[in-house]
Amino acid sequence: MSKTVTLRIGENVYQMFRAMAERENRPLSNFIETAALRYVEDHELADEAEMKEISGNTELLTGLKRGTADAKARRGRFV
Repeated sequence: MSKTVTLRIGENVYQMFRAMAERENRPLSNFIETAALRYVEDHELADEAEMKEISGNTELLTGLKRGTADAKARRGRFV
C-alpha cells in the first residue's frame, strides 16, 4: 500500500525538481521517488560486478564470516 510522505524543501530545490519532472513528463512525486531509489541503489547495493569481486575475495569473506560469528557471540566492540 502506498504511503504519503510530507517533505519540506527550499523553493530553489522545489523549482529544480519541478522542472526536471516536467522535462521527463512525470509527476513531481514520481520524480522524487525515482531519484531517491536510484540514489539508494547506487550507494547501498552492490551490482553484479561488485558481487563477483566480493565473492572471489577469500580473505574478505573469511573476515566477514569471523565478524558475523563475533557479532552473534557478542564479542568485541561495535561502533
